[in-house]
Amino acid sequence: MNWNGVMPAITTCFDANLQVDHAFMAKHCRWLLDAGCTGIVPLGSLGEGATLLFEEKIKVLRTCVTAASGRATVVASISALSTPEAVALAKAAADQGCDALMVLPPYVYQGDWREMKTHVKAVFRATPLACMLYNNPVAYGTDFLPEHIQELAAECENFESVKESSTDARRVSAIRALLGDRLEICVGVDDAIIEGIGVGAKGWIAGLANALPRESVELFNYAINCEHEKAFELYRWFLPLLRMDTVPEFVQLIKLVQAEVGIGNPRVRPPRLELVGNKLEQTRKIIRETLRARTQLVTDQVVPAK
Repeated sequence: MNWNGVMPAITTCFDANLQVDHAFMAKHCRWLLDAGCTGIVPLGSLGEGATLLFEEKIKVLRTCVTAASGRATVVASISALSTPEAVALAKAAADQGCDALMVLPPYVYQGDWREMKTHVKAVFRATPLACMLYNNPVAYGTDFLPEHIQELAAECENFESVKESSTDARRVSAIRALLGDRLEICVGVDDAIIEGIGVGAKGWIAGLANALPRESVELFNYAINCEHEKAFELYRWFLPLLRMDTVPEFVQLIKLVQAEVGIGNPRVRPPRLELVGNKLEQTRKIIRETLRARTQLVTDQVVPAK
C-alpha cells in the first residue's frame, strides 16, 4: 500500500435536504485525483462520519471506490461508538472494494491503553486490508503514544501507517526513532505539513486539499523534494487557510472554502450549523483575500517571454 503523497480527507457533500449528494462526491473525487492527489479518505472527522448512518457510510464508500476507478487508493475511515460496529464497518469497507482502512478510537469513550489497544486490534484484524492508525488526542481524547504504536506494530502485520494529528511534529521523529521505516507516517493537521515532512513524514491526510488540491500537491512536492524556499513561500501564503483545519468549526470552514472556489457548498449536518453573521463575513474576507494573494503570487512569478 502506498501511503505517500496528498490524500484528502474528503468532505461529505449534502444536498438541500441534507442527504448525501453522491453525484457531486463522485465528481469531487475525480477532480481531486486529476489535480495529483494520490488517494481519497472518506468518512473521517472532516467527512462528518459521526452524522452518517451505517448504510449511508457504505454508499459513500461505494461512490468513492467507483469514482476512483483504480486510479488511486480509497482509505475508509473506521469509527464507531462500539467495537462490534467498527469491525462491521471495516468488513463492509473491504466488501465495497476499499484499499485500506484508517482506524480511529471509539467515539465518546476514552478508555485506558488496554481497552484502546483491544479495540484497534479488533479492527485491524477484521480484514486483511492495510491499516492506518489515526492519532488525534485533541479531538478524541485518546492519545496513542509512540510506545503504544510500537507495541501495536509488533503484533499487527497489516498495521502500516500512522496519521499523526497530535499537532506536535516531534511525535513523527519519536515514532521513527522507535520503529525506523516499519511504519509510514502521515501528517494529519494541515498547518504542520512542512514541519512533519522535515522530520520524516511521507504523506499528508489533508483538509484544505478539498478546495485547493493543486496548491496542496505543489506544497507537498516542494517540501518532500527539499525545495525549501519554494515550499516556505507557498506555505506562508497558504497558512491562513491551512489553520482553518485545526479549530472546532473546521468542517464548516473548509466547506466554505470549497464553496468560495466553486467546488461544493457549505451545508453541514446537525449538530453542526453553517456559519452566520460576523463569523461568516470575517471568514469569507480571510478566504477571499488569501485567494487574491495567491493570484498575485502566481502573477509575480511569471517569467516574461524573451
